[in-house]
Amino acid sequence: MTVFTRILKHTLSARARRGRLFLSLGFFLFAGSLGATPLEDAIAPLRAGVPQVAVERLQKVLAQNPTPADALVARTNLVEALVRAGRAEDALKVAADPSLARAWPAVFWRAQAFASLYRSADALPLYTEVATQGDGAHRSEALFGETEMLRALGRGDEALPLLRKLAQEPPWRVRASLGAASLLIERGELKAADQLLRTFTPERAADRNERRYLFGKIHLAQKHYDRAIEVFAMILQKPEGVPHALLVATLFAIADAHLAAKTADRGDDVLEDFINRYPNDSALPAIFAKLDQLYAAAGKAPPNELAHWTREGIEPRRSLAQWYLARNQLRAGDRERAIRNLTQLRRSPIQLPSLGEAQLELGRLLLADRQWAAAAEAGAAARQLNPEAGAEADWIVAEAKHRAGRPEEAAALFERIAEERPAFTSAALFNAALSWLRLGKTEKFANDYRQIANDPGKQSTESDLLLEQGAIQAAQGKPEAPAAFRKFIQDFPNSPRVAEAWVALAELAFHEPRPDLGAARTALAKARAAKPNPAALERADYLEIWLNDAAEGKDETQVITAAAAFLQQHPGSPFTAEVRMKLAEAYFRRQDFANAQTQFELLAQQNPDAPLLEKALFFAARAAMSSMGAESLDHALALLDQVVKLNGELKWAARNEEAAIERRLGKNADALAIFEEVLKNDAKPPERREALCGKGDVLYEMGAADAENYRRAIALYE
Repeated sequence: MTVFTRILKHTLSARARRGRLFLSLGFFLFAGSLGATPLEDAIAPLRAGVPQVAVERLQKVLAQNPTPADALVARTNLVEALVRAGRAEDALKVAADPSLARAWPAVFWRAQAFASLYRSADALPLYTEVATQGDGAHRSEALFGETEMLRALGRGDEALPLLRKLAQEPPWRVRASLGAASLLIERGELKAADQLLRTFTPERAADRNERRYLFGKIHLAQKHYDRAIEVFAMILQKPEGVPHALLVATLFAIADAHLAAKTADRGDDVLEDFINRYPNDSALPAIFAKLDQLYAAAGKAPPNELAHWTREGIEPRRSLAQWYLARNQLRAGDRERAIRNLTQLRRSPIQLPSLGEAQLELGRLLLADRQWAAAAEAGAAARQLNPEAGAEADWIVAEAKHRAGRPEEAAALFERIAEERPAFTSAALFNAALSWLRLGKTEKFANDYRQIANDPGKQSTESDLLLEQGAIQAAQGKPEAPAAFRKFIQDFPNSPRVAEAWVALAELAFHEPRPDLGAARTALAKARAAKPNPAALERADYLEIWLNDAAEGKDETQVITAAAAFLQQHPGSPFTAEVRMKLAEAYFRRQDFANAQTQFELLAQQNPDAPLLEKALFFAARAAMSSMGAESLDHALALLDQVVKLNGELKWAARNEEAAIERRLGKNADALAIFEEVLKNDAKPPERREALCGKGDVLYEMGAADAENYRRAIALYE
């Protein structure tokens, strides 16, 4: 007699005795079956549909060191009881016992445990083993489970012939045919699916609803959207009799039909109604996500329903509504309120993976806002809520630490990501290496660099890291920077970033204590010949302006031409303000004051918060003063007044210029008052000297009317 036969016989014997001796459920559960062995008494609740009680009793039996045969029976039934009680992880621990390796009921329930945890790849070979080698009643169930796992793994073509085979068994005809029809729909064989569905009439209400659902899917695939929605709505008329999974699938199908029909504004009612009726449903995270798709497609403002649900304390609906309210606020451009909602959401008592996605979103927003500490907190919260998003959450934390000036912590975290998440290894090692490089820890940098270099598939990452090494060394003023760029050019001559290395060498030559303009121009020419990418071309064009400006016997026309071309070709460049200032200065030096004034004022208008604002306004006023017109002088006074209000380094120089304008307008008394203001305050020596001279000049001019003014002027000059 095989082990499995003994188990089956023992179980059937227990069932027979239970049938004779069963008095009442209460007596049976708490007093035990008269004359039953402890093992039979432990198994009985499982057959009565109370697996939780069976678990407790079977564990007690096993704790009493039963015979090997009884232990085998107890463990087999314990695996089933744990699965039925919703404790799949515990079931897998028991099922790992070597004695159960060929006990087919235990193997089947081990497969069921994996399936309930959505571990299809682990469940599939076990189902296959029971279906092909097992000798018990679970063979057909295992075959059906095998088809379900194949479908979950995207291997529907393999599942279809198995379902057709299973449909030949009368007890399985309906379920197998429904599965086969579903696969045919997925494959686009709509006519065959329709014909198959019409070959049988299910007796069970659940099967009838699934058949109706599949007809709706056929209509949806045929783009008969109104008809599909009508069929799906029939299923929802009596939701109490519909299996939960089918109910949720129907809701999604209605939403998909409205999305496809571009009637998303009419498709949200059904999902909102479900959420109102079932605020605790286990599928709410997925339903809210689908509802959000409808809201996004409809282009609605943040819906009132979401705000209403956030004010009610029913969870998880309240927290999910707050998350998707924030998403809608982001789409509507209300970033501040969205961030506030996402931050408050962290206090939710509900621990859901989908709320981890909310914290990831918050982390990304806070990184963009340069709120490093808050971003790191959001990343840590995301990891706690959703371990599956651990790599992305850790990445947010690591990036926040790096940007907050804590590169050592960031590097260690990036290395952990590289070790734990193969998909992130290359990028994580890249960032870790850069962090070590900024810290000057060359050995740790070299270790990460070697790991990247040893992977033949990561050549682009290796080359990028070598280029970044040169850039960091250059920023730190290290003499080995040029060698890093030359090594990059030599080792990776076909890289699309070679031009960047040549531009960097040109910049280093230009910024030497004694600029080597010739070497800079040679490197720049090689950069232009290397098909520069947009970033390299922008930097090359920028450097070209400064090379022209620094040339011996420079021609202002060349500076003006290069700067004007840069502004036209790179309008969004971060160098725009500096280039426009250089263009204005070139016009000013060429005494083209009208164009100089235009460029200075454009700079001030386009960059109201830039460090160059004060200087731009000041020299715009100087350019306006070069004109003899009264209107130009009034405009110059207005510009200088803006400089004074900025209260920066040029404040007193601007007041001196204002005094000079007042003199030109014949207002000597006003000019004297301004010069005296400069002299009484904390002006620097150059501004004080200019004020003294200006005051002396005014007094000298006033000497013809009063000789005392000559003496006062002489005293000032002395």
